[in-house]
Amino acid sequence: MMAKKPIWEWIPNCQQVFDTLKAKFVSAPMLLMPDKMKPFIIESDASLVATGAVLRQTDVNGDLHPCGYLSKSFNPAERNYEIYDRELLGIVRTLEEWCHYLDGSLHPIVIHSDHKNLTYYRTAQKLNRRQAPWSLFLSQFELQLVHVPGMQMIQSDTLSRLLGKGDRDHDNEDRILLPEALFMHSISTQLY
Repeated sequence: MMAKKPIWEWIPNCQQVFDTLKAKFVSAPMLLMPDKMKPFIIESDASLVATGAVLRQTDVNGDLHPCGYLSKSFNPAERNYEIYDRELLGIVRTLEEWCHYLDGSLHPIVIHSDHKNLTYYRTAQKLNRRQAPWSLFLSQFELQLVHVPGMQMIQSDTLSRLLGKGDRDHDNEDRILLPEALFMHSISTQLY
């Protein structure tokens, strides 16, 4: 295009490709500005290494669109949580991140989770020091938990699996908790 010789021609095929690109750009799911007057739907997931979430609302046509995305890795201690605690931590993190939108919502906040283990919290439990503040925090929201099969939660599942980190299924295998050097050998009190 910069040289003097080439002749550039806009042929019908070029126009067709251009029109297709324009249509794709305009129809792609765009982030909606959150509207407190509409119900919020959160898709939340947790893996062994991170949590991922998508905040959604419907547009004027009734189609669900994302309002935001969230992905946060677990620290080493959080990776050792039971799966129901990791899933619940994902929900807590999501609500913390978007509480400025969700606080005072006129509608219940619908949370889609692929983990039935959250039903563990439906019955009375003795909460530990980690879970008690979560319970207090969650009590300020009107929540509806909906179980959705994991295969339908592609976006949050992808966000919960950090690139390059891999699933750390075996991150605690073959680890020596107390190395030999920490142990003091008994001292003999017998005199020879």
